[in-house]
Amino acid sequence: MKKIIAATLCLASFATANESADRLVTHTELGYIQTQGNTQTELFNLDAKAKKPFDVHVFALSIEAQYGKEGSLETKNKFLSELTYDYEFTEHFALGYLLGFKQDKFSSYNNQFYTGPYAAYKIIKTKAHSLTSDAGLLFARDDMRTTPSAVDEYVAYRVKGVYNWAIYENLKFDQSLTYRGSFEKSDNYFVTSKSALTNKISDILSAGVSYKIDYVNMPGLKEYTDSTFTANLIIDY
Repeated sequence: MKKIIAATLCLASFATANESADRLVTHTELGYIQTQGNTQTELFNLDAKAKKPFDVHVFALSIEAQYGKEGSLETKNKFLSELTYDYEFTEHFALGYLLGFKQDKFSSYNNQFYTGPYAAYKIIKTKAHSLTSDAGLLFARDDMRTTPSAVDEYVAYRVKGVYNWAIYENLKFDQSLTYRGSFEKSDNYFVTSKSALTNKISDILSAGVSYKIDYVNMPGLKEYTDSTFTANLIIDY
């Protein structure tokens, strides 16, 4: 009887661990800034991520949206979404596939689309620190905001690094850096960066600040660098 109970407890524990490992994980950052008086400005920021593992198969979706205006004049309207699939060969190595789409009303592009395979490797994985990198070969399509309109299609590459540091139990620093460029034109490349500091309030809620940089090396008549600083309410579930 004791052996049967022990075996049952082991099976229950294993099932719980598997359910926990394979559950859907979401991370949502909401930021809003409003000023009144001599200047009237509004800025809205959304970062949302969802990740769902199925054993060695991992699907992830990320969405970034920013909207801002001064008075009645729109000053920012940006949207970026990426869908990835990873096949984890080991705890540290995976092969994956990426689909990406970006719209930015205040850039030289109506929209940008890129897709292709990549390889990812976890360089560091400890309790306090983690560092992951990936590199991939992409097909890219840029819909240019020109008169007449033009479309640029080319073979591209992308490298990305993500660093996480658990400074304290309730305080965390995250840094991501992405570089995407064209094989055909060396001066056609894009760099994005996000630095974030997060303070955990409860099991679900956190407060944080983030600083984003979006750099375009061939901006046309626009600015090279678009940067955004926001204070965010963060929900993890």
